Amino acid sequence: MINIKANKRDKSTTGYTNKLRLEGFIPAILYGGKEENEKISIAKKDLKNFIQKESFLSTVFEIDLNGKKEKVLPRDVAYHVTTNEPIHLDLMRIVSGAKIVIEIPVKFKNNDDSPGLKRGGVLNIVRRKVELRCPADNIPEDITIDLAGTDIGTSIKISSVKLPENVIPVITDRDFVIATVAAPTVIKEPEKPAEGDVAEGAEGETAAEGAEAATEAAGKDGETAKKDDKGKEASGDKKPTDKKPAEKKPVEKK
Repeated sequence: MINIKANKRDKSTTGYTNKLRLEGFIPAILYGGKEENEKISIAKKDLKNFIQKESFLSTVFEIDLNGKKEKVLPRDVAYHVTTNEPIHLDLMRIVSGAKIVIEIPVKFKNNDDSPGLKRGGVLNIVRRKVELRCPADNIPEDITIDLAGTDIGTSIKISSVKLPENVIPVITDRDFVIATVAAPTVIKEPEKPAEGDVAEGAEGETAAEGAEAATEAAGKDGETAKKDDKGKEASGDKKPTDKKPAEKKPVEKK
């Protein structure tokens, strides 16, 4: 079991806790049992190896507070909004004989020994954590599920999981599913036409469109010419002639 040294703190002001954080400590509160709540601090370096683990909130460790050793369970961690560094801890005393409700992470093993996954199946995880009621001094670190022999269509329920003694799920009215081995989902793309068919089709459509456009243009020009001729006849306009007017001869004076 992990043993961590803790220090008692008498103040809880913002300035004091910020100073502790700058010095590499995490302010914490210790509660539970018949004793009063205590304000403590723990060196960040002593927690760095396991505070980021998913199982941290279900890990029991021992603190040494002024020579007195106590088993504790992390119940909450507050993180800085920008640095994501831990800035506060809630620690609960482990009282022998007491029962607590706690979420335990689910882990899977022997994925390579699953015939369903080998054939392209997908592990569909329904619950990544399971809420359990267990003795405070007998908390499992995780729930391990063996995937060896599981085929496509297998449904892994809580009843198939071996839990430690006196540890039971909080949900008792149904045998809920933790994970399934589902069939692979394959999306078939539509077949692409051959390049020759695409080119031929495109050229044929282009030629047809060009011919149609030319026919429409010719029809419009003809209609315009007819309208112009009718307009000239109605207005009495005469066509120009190539003949020149006769020249007048000069008259000689006697």
